[in-house]
Amino acid sequence: MIEMTARQTLRSGAALAGILLTTCATNPVSGKSELALVSESQEIDMGKQGAADVAQSIGLYHDDAVQAYVSRVGLTLAARTERPGLPWQYQVVDDPVVNAFALPGGFIFVTRGLLTHLTNEAELASVLGHESGHVAARHSVQQISRAQVAQVGLGLGSILSSGIRKYSNVAGAGLGLLFLKFSRDDETQADQLGFRYALADGYDVRQMVSVFQMLDQQGNLSGGGRLPEWQATHPNPGNRIEATEQLLAAVQEDLSGKKVGRDEFLKVIDGMVYGENPRQGFFRGPLFLHPDLKFQFRFPDGWKTQNGSDAVIGGSSAQDALIELRGVPGTAADASQEFFAQQGLQAGSVSQSDIHGFPARTGDFSAQTDQGTIRGIATFIEYGGTTYQITAYTTSDKFNSYGSTFQRSIASFDRLTDRNALAAQPMRLGLERAPRAMTLEQFNAQYPSSVSLDEVALINGIGKADPLRLGQTVKRVVGGSPSQ
Repeated sequence: MIEMTARQTLRSGAALAGILLTTCATNPVSGKSELALVSESQEIDMGKQGAADVAQSIGLYHDDAVQAYVSRVGLTLAARTERPGLPWQYQVVDDPVVNAFALPGGFIFVTRGLLTHLTNEAELASVLGHESGHVAARHSVQQISRAQVAQVGLGLGSILSSGIRKYSNVAGAGLGLLFLKFSRDDETQADQLGFRYALADGYDVRQMVSVFQMLDQQGNLSGGGRLPEWQATHPNPGNRIEATEQLLAAVQEDLSGKKVGRDEFLKVIDGMVYGENPRQGFFRGPLFLHPDLKFQFRFPDGWKTQNGSDAVIGGSSAQDALIELRGVPGTAADASQEFFAQQGLQAGSVSQSDIHGFPARTGDFSAQTDQGTIRGIATFIEYGGTTYQITAYTTSDKFNSYGSTFQRSIASFDRLTDRNALAAQPMRLGLERAPRAMTLEQFNAQYPSSVSLDEVALINGIGKADPLRLGQTVKRVVGGSPSQ
């Protein structure tokens, strides 16, 4: 925390009071006046930046049919909202966890992990409607406005986050929008709005209960992704089931003829990657292995690691040091020259060497941020036609204690020769029709999956002993590699 003098505090307080007097707006959903330090154009700009960061750091799922389908369902719901004129976008991110999130300005994302756990289009519509409700009610704007007030009043800052954005090339502040915490009241309102939008668009809103039942049971079964699970960003699904049932009780129209869309939905997700995709890299403890790029790299023991679409990052348990590995353009010489020539960065001597026979260039650096000085090591390695940048850094006072740890990780970069790791393949969803009336447990015995029976039951939204009809389509999980 930055200390402020009494005069600065008074000045900030006076400025804040002036801001609060002039920055109220009418909420398009409630019609009430509320604090809004962010205009609609700013909201959209932030959402666009956040969406670009999501695409870069998490990655979109590469299936045009899946993307077009989710976009179509979402845009019909967006037209039902109180803000139909926003530049709404609905996309699928390539992440195995079960989650969905909304960025300011109408940029909505669902994970492929969530899609594999849904069973019909009406369930998807209830999720997209919920996230659209957050945008329509300007929940992100409210959270950002409150955060700005807190920042004006307290002067908070983070040395490592500013260092990341400036010198490590990790996605910018837009990605931080993913971690805005909505209040329980916000989530309740988004549920109500999503229910209303889906009902107005002709969906059987009874399927919303099925979504919450799945989320209540899902726990940590998928795991291993770049995003937090639904449970980490949303309230208890059990409480929301009761609230949804109350909404259903108030519906006056017959829901039996409303859209469910099971067959079309299952057809779209048939063959979708399930769980982690090892072809994009995977961890064995602290060891990161990338089959497609044929390299391996070891992070320090006990560090928290994250595999993004454009970088692999490890952070110390004390959250005071970072190591990042990414591909960069040009040769090692070109990339190192560009990095060390950055304005505001002080470079030490750069040496030429090799790491396991691969040409490399390494140098120390330091950089002054608004909150203090960071110090680190940057290494550039040429391998397989690509230059890899390894950036390891901490605060200047911790550099000496982390120096040998950084060096060991940098020196661990090597070609991947493990045949099992090189051959690793993802699991995928498959569809099978029940050959006769039978239970799911009997079906699983005849058509086994690569995951447990409990997980097969979860993704199908039925119990293990529940009966299946002759010809009923059932999801199963096939393929995968035990080498992970």
